[in-house]
Amino acid sequence: MMQNANVTDKSLIIFDWDGTLMDSIGLIVESMHHAAAGFNLTTTDTAVKDIIGLSLERGIEILFPALSNSDKALLQERYSDYYIANSDQTPFFAPIEPMLKSLNSEGKTLAVATGKKRRGLDRILSVSNSSDYFAITRCTDEAKSKPHPQMLIDILEATKTPIEDTVYIGDSIFDIQMANQLEMTSIAVSYGAAKAEHLAAQNPSYQVATPDELAKLLCG
Repeated sequence: MMQNANVTDKSLIIFDWDGTLMDSIGLIVESMHHAAAGFNLTTTDTAVKDIIGLSLERGIEILFPALSNSDKALLQERYSDYYIANSDQTPFFAPIEPMLKSLNSEGKTLAVATGKKRRGLDRILSVSNSSDYFAITRCTDEAKSKPHPQMLIDILEATKTPIEDTVYIGDSIFDIQMANQLEMTSIAVSYGAAKAEHLAAQNPSYQVATPDELAKLLCG
């Protein structure tokens, strides 16, 4: 892993959402199993975790390529209905909200670049009372799916922040690949979707194993 400038010096901190800020990986996997069962299909926990970070449409294409487009749309709807109905089971990881408050108090600009759709992110921001932490958020239905860096580019342009003053944090290989395309400092978190060794293979600038380690790295 290449160590860039101290991340506490970065003025713009961009987060992935699921598995990075919020403990939602288990519900994502459960929701996909539920959706697949409606079509007499099965998949594995590992296969579902491997598509986390992509748009839901792209993930379903990878998991169930033989489905017709209409059935893929129905499976996506079944997934979303189940996820929304059970989303009260997805809290922030314990140290995350105090970390966000601390970073705000330090004058950092916080943002989100997520594989969620806008409707889904806005709903969970409202439910978790966390929208005020973030100056800007970007979703997969507003940009190209990860690992394309469009979401990051849009945030940089909107905040007028140089890449060298920015860090991106995520739990999937697609997150790190996205940051690497811009040569942006990245932090891989291995407590979410991807295994530590798979994240390390993407050469993130930093890697942490727990939310507490992330908070310590960002807040000093």
